[in-house]
Amino acid sequence: MASPPHLNKHLKPLFQLVVNNLLVFVAAPLTATMVLHKAAQLGPEEILSRLHGLRQVHVLLVVFLPLSLATLYLMSRPRSVYLIHYACCRPKSNCRVSIGSSVENVRLSPYLDDGGVDFMTRMLKRSGLGDQTYLHPSFHYIPPRCSLSDGRDEAEQVIFAAVDDLFAKTCISPGAIDILVTNCSGFNPTPSLADIVVNKYKLRADIRSVHISGMGCSAGVISLEVVRNLLQAAPQGACALMVSTEGTSIINYAGKNRGMLLPYALFRMGAAAVLLSTSKSMARFRLMHIVRTLTAAHDRAYMCISMKEDHEGETGAYLSKDLVSVAGEALKANIKEVGSLVLPRSEKLLFAISFIARKVLRRKIKLYVPDFRTAFQHFCIHSGGRAVIDAVQSSLSLSDRDVEPSRMTLHRFGNTSSSSLWYELAYIEAKRRMRKGHRVWMIGFGSGFKCNSAVWQCIRPANNTAAGTPWADSIHLYPLNNISEETG
Repeated sequence: MASPPHLNKHLKPLFQLVVNNLLVFVAAPLTATMVLHKAAQLGPEEILSRLHGLRQVHVLLVVFLPLSLATLYLMSRPRSVYLIHYACCRPKSNCRVSIGSSVENVRLSPYLDDGGVDFMTRMLKRSGLGDQTYLHPSFHYIPPRCSLSDGRDEAEQVIFAAVDDLFAKTCISPGAIDILVTNCSGFNPTPSLADIVVNKYKLRADIRSVHISGMGCSAGVISLEVVRNLLQAAPQGACALMVSTEGTSIINYAGKNRGMLLPYALFRMGAAAVLLSTSKSMARFRLMHIVRTLTAAHDRAYMCISMKEDHEGETGAYLSKDLVSVAGEALKANIKEVGSLVLPRSEKLLFAISFIARKVLRRKIKLYVPDFRTAFQHFCIHSGGRAVIDAVQSSLSLSDRDVEPSRMTLHRFGNTSSSSLWYELAYIEAKRRMRKGHRVWMIGFGSGFKCNSAVWQCIRPANNTAAGTPWADSIHLYPLNNISEETG
């Protein structure tokens, strides 16, 4: 989709003001005029006579019925879910890996031929990643030694660091947690990651715990929906802990298939822990909407991202060449539903006019692309890679500043899968850009193929400091003027 020529920069704000406040500008004055006209026709004596003629039952119905309906509506409406706080892991310094060292490891790999080495060198330099990302020490060996114990050690490192930080920020006791939801697609040990968290923090025996696997990088939003549903079914004020991470063992591939080599240039260590509740006390954000789109019914989308064996029997994560176009199709379906929920009337009207004109005139009139910046102040787009961010920016006509959190997160931490959205939110807050009432759109992509969205509204911004965030040691370096120069 593409936008038609923009309205005059002075005319469009006036159009938005009138359409978005139609009730104030049109309906209210019209109603007031009709009431005053009728009152003038009747006269004061007739009006008083009719008021005295009303029976008590009529007055009771006029007052009691609306109050009863309003009470029933409020009681039947699902309880709001709030974000109390969140924390993102910043792995230990001995896990840092630069682009130069990654390139050197590729050159010394016993599995790659010259063509594979050249391909991976180009991909690493064009990835958008910087020299401060993190991989577990098992990847620093040549070749990597990714065992079950290494995978468990990585998971415990990032999860415990994020949860410890969250408990320290909120001063909440582990015993106060009623619900636990964890997600990780590639690494799923037994006992599960949820059980590992329960054991580490000695959570209650009656806790409702769920682990979600195989959902790819969009699993964080899926976990969020599971938490929301469980909280709305739990007693008022219940607390839920959500943990999102990914095991980098999925990128340990000992073959030559280029689609399966690519994840090594993108995925890095990371995890996020989020505390949610139906109690507004201490809340920082309110969860407004969750919209999920799944395109797995289409074979091209279904096999776009998958774990599989190559022709030599080597297992790895495969990324199809169709990834960006498939993501665009899933995003298009997702934004249609999100737009109906969040866009102001003015943007909906402009889209409707362009759609009707296209049908009536039967010409290739370009559909108007709604300006989502009228609905959101901040965008957290999954930092899956430069191409994905570019595609979303183009599709939604976003500015460089709008996608800055995604690009800078990709550069500083790499693709941390489902936790990346929280690193991006932390970037926005570390830059002191969040204000009360601001709305945030989180967009996650994942295998299947999925595009999942979450919409938040800020209730209470964070303190004006980057301390205690994963950006504490680097926020002053960002944004970079030209990432391609930094990584090339």
